[in-house]
Amino acid sequence: MAELITPADRIFVAGHRGMAGSAILRALQSQGYGNAVQDGALLMASREELDLLDTHAVHDWFARNCPSVVVLAAAKVGGIHANTTYPADFLLQNLKIQNNVIEAAWRSGVRRLLFLGSSCIYPKFADQPIREEALLTGVLEPTNEWYAVAKIAGIQLCRALRVQHGFDAISLMPTNLYGPGDNYHPANSHVMAALIRRFLKAAHDGAEVVHCWGTGSPRREFLHVDDLASAAVFCLRHWDPAASDAPRDRDGKTLEFLNVGTGSDLSIRELADLIAREAGYVGEIQWDARRPDGTPRKLLDVSRLAQLGWRASISLPDGVALTLEQVRAEPDLLV
Repeated sequence: MAELITPADRIFVAGHRGMAGSAILRALQSQGYGNAVQDGALLMASREELDLLDTHAVHDWFARNCPSVVVLAAAKVGGIHANTTYPADFLLQNLKIQNNVIEAAWRSGVRRLLFLGSSCIYPKFADQPIREEALLTGVLEPTNEWYAVAKIAGIQLCRALRVQHGFDAISLMPTNLYGPGDNYHPANSHVMAALIRRFLKAAHDGAEVVHCWGTGSPRREFLHVDDLASAAVFCLRHWDPAASDAPRDRDGKTLEFLNVGTGSDLSIRELADLIAREAGYVGEIQWDARRPDGTPRKLLDVSRLAQLGWRASISLPDGVALTLEQVRAEPDLLV
């Protein structure tokens, strides 16, 4: 299988401090990319060094640093509460980040770009498991539509640049992520991190009752972030949408974006029970049905990525146990 990136590449990971970006950076490092002996490099820029919302600054940075490969993992992210409280921020900031980085990469001659989207791009009531063809076929889930619209725009910009200018941009749509680097903020975290925080604290405090949002009935798929990183590097190395054996949609047309997940899901209630057990919580769990559930089910069809030769390797019980071990070792994450 042809190698589409090499250790001699100058690879820029935008968002290297975030959960996904830091995991991808670790995966690239562990596989020998950015080899200085071969004039390669793994390029990073903190928010203080480069404001991705500043168009001029982004184009100037690309001109000075000359990356040959870009991974765009930078984004403003958050859970239901954050999305519904700050809709303009989620739409504006993500559009600006994406447009600035993708356009600068194209204009500066970057050879490959990987854009990280999200499974929330798909319609709320898409057929399950969700295939890539479901994009733009129905209404979005209202609790995260602002973030989803921005991500859809990023995917479509990558596709448009490929069609009009031959720019080699690919996109991955990961399902719900968890693991090292997650955000455990009490109000702005995603469901996995929120439940981990809640049950660890309850176990520590000896609480008798833990209250959880919604009915617990929605079903979700969860992917350990190190598995996402593995998939990202695999696709950078091997996935050429123009190749004759590359995945195609049901009409035989080129697919420039692929789902990344485990192919299995569970209910939020089952997830809460799993985390409670691992956290050592033995009290009652009460569900607040007045709170929104979100999309009833969101399970990705990951057959296209499997066709390329990649599958997730970290089971949910193992991933949850690893994550709880990490959080216990870093109690400041819950402050």
